[in-house]
Amino acid sequence: MLYVDLPTRSEIANLSNIRADACVSIYLKTTPVTQEVGGSRIEFGNLIREAQAQLQDANFDKRRLAVLLDGLHDLLDDDEFWRFQANSLAVFVTPDRIRTHRLANDLTSMVQVSDRFHLKPLLRAATFPHSAFILALSENAVRLVEMHADLPPEVVKVPGMPKDAASSVGQSTLNDRSFSGRIHGSEGQNVRFQQYVRQVDVALRQVLSGRDIPLILAATGRLASLFAQTCSYPHLMKDAIADSPDQFSAAELASKARPILDEAYASDIADIHALFDRRTGESRTTTDISDAARAATFGGVHTLLIDIDSTVPGFVDDQSGAVTFVEQDDAKAYGVVDEIATRALASGARVMGVRREDIPGGNELAAILRYPI
Repeated sequence: MLYVDLPTRSEIANLSNIRADACVSIYLKTTPVTQEVGGSRIEFGNLIREAQAQLQDANFDKRRLAVLLDGLHDLLDDDEFWRFQANSLAVFVTPDRIRTHRLANDLTSMVQVSDRFHLKPLLRAATFPHSAFILALSENAVRLVEMHADLPPEVVKVPGMPKDAASSVGQSTLNDRSFSGRIHGSEGQNVRFQQYVRQVDVALRQVLSGRDIPLILAATGRLASLFAQTCSYPHLMKDAIADSPDQFSAAELASKARPILDEAYASDIADIHALFDRRTGESRTTTDISDAARAATFGGVHTLLIDIDSTVPGFVDDQSGAVTFVEQDDAKAYGVVDEIATRALASGARVMGVRREDIPGGNELAAILRYPI
């Protein structure tokens, strides 16, 4: 497996529920090239000192601060940890715990200190991870390839994965058209293909269970249609690589998969924009932060797009959703839009971290609501 720890929706939800006297969120640009990771470690040390300064300015308890800093410095000094990085690193630390996620996305380095974690950049990684699994399926072979942005693709070892269609059903070939009981000829081949595809699907569950990364199929003919009908993984993409995969390397399959991911993302954003336009005529949209905060507090957000690159410091009242903006982003204030996203997630809304140009009107956020305002 590649050195990427993409967060699932449930992991993001768990992080969003954490409250502590100090929650430090660090996002750091890294590199998968081990020989060049030294610069990232230096920058990580600088971000630690920035977090320390914010907490000292807020008169944070010195003993608790020492414990929090020990966790961060232990991570900084862990040579083995820094050997295996991707394009970005997210670190979430309190005096009592520390969690890390290695991400394929190229995120902006930053540190945020509050009583809750800053999750907007992490939402971007979950929204459009530039990552996918590719199932290269043919009668002669089957491979699962894992791909991430700007990282070399890698074949994943899947326990129990059949070698090919014939051996999966105890045959030397599936092209024997002689009669053999009920299963024979082209009809028998179709039955054997179904058995083969079911075995592939069962093996994949061990690797894909609990994940929400897209799965792209590379297959042709009957096998392609059978797998689409049989696959139990809910994130199988509609579009596929409609070529025989045996002739392509893992890198070539990844190259063919990237346009499919890009098109799916562009189509998704376009569909949301079209829905936003329709709901605007029904008074069921807003780009106002205060209105969105109230709606999220009372479970009124259906879909939320947020800008991942900016931070609006302030507070959101737990009961009313009223927003108080502040000028200084210190260890007490937190990202208001980040808090809106957290509350929307808690009520089952779909939340997407995007670039500002993907948000209707180019605002900090855009919300599609469950009821008119």
